[in-house]
Amino acid sequence: MGPRQARAPTGDAYVDVALPLPLLRSFTYRVEGPTPEPGTRVLVPFRRTERVGWVLGPGDPTGIRGVRSVLDVVEAEPSVAPELLRLAAWIGEYYIAPVGVVLRSMLPSVLSDGSRELVRATEAGQRGAGISPRAERLLDAVAGHAGPVQIGPLRRRLDMGSIWPEVRALVEAGLLERWTEPPPAPPVRTRRVVEITDPIQDLVLRDEVFGRAARQRECFESLEAAGGTRALAELLEAEGFSRSVVTGLEEKALVRVRDREVLRDPFAGAEPPAAVPLTPTGPQRVAIDALVGALADPRPRPFVLHGVTGSGKTLVYIELLREVVGERGRSAIVLVPEISLTPQTVSRFRAWFGDEVAVLHSGLSDGERFDQWRQIRSGQKRIVVGARSALFAPLHDLGVIIVDEEHEGSYKQSEAPRYHARDVAVMRARLSGALCVLGSATPSLESWRNAQRGKFGILSLPSRVGGRPMPPVSLVDLRKERGSGVGHGEGSGVLSPRLVDAVRDALARREQCILLLNRRGYSSFIQCRSCGEVRECPQCSVSLTFHRRRGRLLCHHCRHEEEAPKRCERCGSTELGFHGMGTEQVERVVTETFPQARVARMDVDTTSGKWSHAEILGRVERREVDILLGTQMIAKGLDFPWVTLVGVVNADVGLHLPDFRASERTFQLLSQVAGRAGRGDRGGEVIIQTSLPGHYAVQAALSHDFEGFAEEELTARKSPPYPPLVRLVNVVLSSPVEELAVSGAESAARWVGERLGRAGAGANLVGPAPAPIERLHGRWRWHFFVRGGSVREITNLLTGLVEAAPLPSGDVRLAIDRDPVALL
Repeated sequence: MGPRQARAPTGDAYVDVALPLPLLRSFTYRVEGPTPEPGTRVLVPFRRTERVGWVLGPGDPTGIRGVRSVLDVVEAEPSVAPELLRLAAWIGEYYIAPVGVVLRSMLPSVLSDGSRELVRATEAGQRGAGISPRAERLLDAVAGHAGPVQIGPLRRRLDMGSIWPEVRALVEAGLLERWTEPPPAPPVRTRRVVEITDPIQDLVLRDEVFGRAARQRECFESLEAAGGTRALAELLEAEGFSRSVVTGLEEKALVRVRDREVLRDPFAGAEPPAAVPLTPTGPQRVAIDALVGALADPRPRPFVLHGVTGSGKTLVYIELLREVVGERGRSAIVLVPEISLTPQTVSRFRAWFGDEVAVLHSGLSDGERFDQWRQIRSGQKRIVVGARSALFAPLHDLGVIIVDEEHEGSYKQSEAPRYHARDVAVMRARLSGALCVLGSATPSLESWRNAQRGKFGILSLPSRVGGRPMPPVSLVDLRKERGSGVGHGEGSGVLSPRLVDAVRDALARREQCILLLNRRGYSSFIQCRSCGEVRECPQCSVSLTFHRRRGRLLCHHCRHEEEAPKRCERCGSTELGFHGMGTEQVERVVTETFPQARVARMDVDTTSGKWSHAEILGRVERREVDILLGTQMIAKGLDFPWVTLVGVVNADVGLHLPDFRASERTFQLLSQVAGRAGRGDRGGEVIIQTSLPGHYAVQAALSHDFEGFAEEELTARKSPPYPPLVRLVNVVLSSPVEELAVSGAESAARWVGERLGRAGAGANLVGPAPAPIERLHGRWRWHFFVRGGSVREITNLLTGLVEAAPLPSGDVRLAIDRDPVALL
């Protein structure tokens, strides 16, 4: 990019700029030229450096001394549309997050990286002039380089403080040229193509043009047969033409060779499957008609689509999208909670909508994500399917947002801004005049309560498509298995005899099985049998998990790893016991018990590679896998008609975590994985192994009774009160020094408590206390809750806490998690 053209002076104006910094404020800058529109990226000075920020609107310089100027406007067209700018403001206010940080999370990373300001000496500058000593030193440094010089590194090298006054003076004097290279975007992918520019229709003229140049004629006619354009590489390699043949055609002005942009398509080469027409069932038709009817409302209320597993929620989504996108020409977002669900979900929608479907999720490269973002923004793609961040796709005229499996905790962002995609989807739909549909077989209790109170509409799909019955679920009491001495032989105590027999029968019928254990690794911890020592993570207060294949101990929180010990570090004993089990151990047991079966394991350890999810699920779909085992990523949304058996190896994992949502998550996981069975004509069954067969979450899953579970769980959350009956905020103070974490939590809690006391009833303080995982990533953690209160009251309180809480000096961080999904 060359020097930017100077703008016509129009007088100074002021703009409000949001920067991606941990500060709950924006900054006012002067603009020397046309005022950029809100949402435009600008390069601004901040302290002793430069930052890329976003214009929020007009700025007010009143009371500000020494207002600094915008260094450059990075883009001609705003990268953030007005609707998304309003959404970012709401997220920032509600989740107590800086708007600049919110905007950075909305955009592809290449659009929020810092820009490069470049200068180069002109011919006049090379000759020198009568200027100030500082400007002369700066000019000498630039003139000493053969090419452009970056201002940032130059400023640091000269150690002159801010050099922008000198840069501007030298530019005005004609001694320097200045321009901005925008944030480094992935290079646009191109391929060289050969295009016919002068088609020769007359055969006599063709004979005259080519004469004896037979190879040129063959190449030209090969281009004609391909529609007038072919890749240069194909002509040279596949067809065997030499480069001189193509050059000869260029010299005759018959063709041109140019670079054509190739958009990075994560599903390139995959033909969309054929769309199979389906006839909606009665309940599906009722749901479709209700949702289509709601589109007539300028601000439709959200709907909960509660459908049992296998009831055909996807068909409802497709029919709704056909109306919104196909008939009304609007756009749509479909959110899925797991990257593992994206390939299958995208395939279903591409069958109906082809290349209008874009995909956005963390598995894409920066280049793929950037290209998808550009196609969405240009209107080439009107349906976006993806995980949490797809919610911020720059679509025009948004008509519907579908949040599939809306109950999933992965919709909650774990780092600032700690937004919940389900709730933000409801808000974006409201701002856009779009319809929001929240679909699940096991809705979150928040959505269920909103439906009960009439805030959300509710639609039900009470039975499976085709009248297929829900799979029968049976329990295996692990207490009795242990009491009977089972633990050796087939199943090795991991799989009960009942489950072993059921798997063997399914394999004999050439059917497929799914086995779930929501814990990865081989053993949960290693303990010395002599002294009882358990090896813990040096950064986190959790035990290290043994991964047998790698021979390593891993922390699943901070990713610390070390070699598995041969002896106890404390007492030197070689008597080490391996306790608890994970998917790696289940895989070993399964392969030993069923040596002829084709087994695939799906967890974080086996899906780290790009598209590894799609590769494993593709093998299952092609029936190249007999037994699929894994963690929760195999429990949701997958539709394999040959899966007739689902086995839950241990339903108790996570049931007694110190978290008020533990029972809800257990019920949802059991119900969701049970729904993978019996989706085809062959039926199916579910076997759940548990040591707590009487627990109401397990019993409700046994009978597929969501409403019964919801009623009992809501009753349990009345005393003490927990969401959704009250609002909750988790405030976490952390520090590498334990004493600072404690004093920080006490100071912040005292500050909050004093203000709650003055405000009267409405909200109360719980804590402070150590967090359930007291040390994480090398930081000690204490927390307290703010429970209850109005939205506005709590927003003001938390904003004040961030801005004015008297925290101790030192490395103390304050994190606010509003509407938390986990308290660990």
